[in-house]
Amino acid sequence: MKIVIAGAGEVGSHLAKLLSNEEQEIIILDDDQDRLNALDAKYNLMTMTGNPATFQTLREASVGICDLFIGVMPSEARNMLACSIAKILGAKRTVARIEGYGFMNPENRPYVMEMGVDRVIYPEYLAAQQIHTALEHTWVRQWFEILNGEIIVVGVRIRDNAKMSGMQLKDFAFAHRNFHVSAIKRGHETLIPRGDDVLMPDDILYITTRRDHANDLLEMTGKVQHRIKRILIMGASKIAIRVADMCKDEYKITVIDKSREVCENLPMRCPYFTDIFCGDARDIDTLKEVGLQNYDAFIALTDSSEANILACLTARDAGVKKVVAEVEDIQFINQAEGLGIGTVINKKLLASSTIFQLLLDSDASTSKCLALTDAEVAELEVKPGSKITHALVKDLKLSRDMTLAGLIRDGQGMLVTGMTQIQAGDHVVVFCLSGSIHKVERLFS
Repeated sequence: MKIVIAGAGEVGSHLAKLLSNEEQEIIILDDDQDRLNALDAKYNLMTMTGNPATFQTLREASVGICDLFIGVMPSEARNMLACSIAKILGAKRTVARIEGYGFMNPENRPYVMEMGVDRVIYPEYLAAQQIHTALEHTWVRQWFEILNGEIIVVGVRIRDNAKMSGMQLKDFAFAHRNFHVSAIKRGHETLIPRGDDVLMPDDILYITTRRDHANDLLEMTGKVQHRIKRILIMGASKIAIRVADMCKDEYKITVIDKSREVCENLPMRCPYFTDIFCGDARDIDTLKEVGLQNYDAFIALTDSSEANILACLTARDAGVKKVVAEVEDIQFINQAEGLGIGTVINKKLLASSTIFQLLLDSDASTSKCLALTDAEVAELEVKPGSKITHALVKDLKLSRDMTLAGLIRDGQGMLVTGMTQIQAGDHVVVFCLSGSIHKVERLFS
């Protein structure tokens, strides 16, 4: 597959990292030579200097024969224009990163398609969706639904008091057949576990199950579901506005921002905040003044990862039940998780994971890709005659860096075991370590 990425910024660079191991023909375009040099030194791909929103550059990149064109430049207008030109020149599919909700509005969809843009990605909207889910399921770090929730994947940290702590995975699997421990994040490393692995305190487990069994994990993991009524958001960002719009009928939401101008204009931009405070939420006295301890959830959404992490630690120490931090510096994600930040949000990972899923041979309207820093989770449709259907799962001799977690067959979700026979038409949830998804795709093609 030939993929052209327009923009070597944060999202484009992370996409390049994801794709460089996937045996794809990748060209990344940017008008900043220094950015391209940094990618050349790290990854297996081609780079080209030029303005990605011009006919000349796109012709030189041969976008007319590309399978996927991705516009992820900082400018929404340039991404839309680049996709439009790429489509005119013959690109099969185009994806544009956008900065506002207007292009996502269903009534505008036909016009967006006419412009030559097959799919739009709005990272702030993806982040707001993840925050909304985190508020609904306070006991997990991540909650991931596939095909109307037939299959659920939860990411949850286990403590010393968890019933499953200290168990060998094979013993847990034998005693609890409704759950599949699909991946373990231990410290800075993500593992695809095997039967003799032991579930350790402070592990973050990614567990696949069906919706009707998900809440049974509460007792096993030693968690409690908290009811959220009042939310304090630090930073009146685009994500904050989208969260307020999504949650307007469910919670009372207070926002605090250090910019007086932002606070004064906020009621016109978003009327759904119950209260607006002007102040620096990094200051403990300011947090005390707004009554931090009286909120059920605290969400830090400033443009500083460090400030968001520290504020969430302060909120946690004050007794706030659910804390969420936007951590845009990927190198800080492991540290934030290690410090006990409840849910960590990263727009780059969310946008890259969503685009990455488009590369997989599945229905883009229903499939999702879970955003992890060093592992990949995808839903793949099984094609007739594919290798994955030739034997029982236990006889497939799958690589140790992947596992089949669950599947949907005829609209019904089920977990995958060694005795499962994968069939054509199944939608299978696959966990694998970064750089291994091409092995999985060969099994499904």
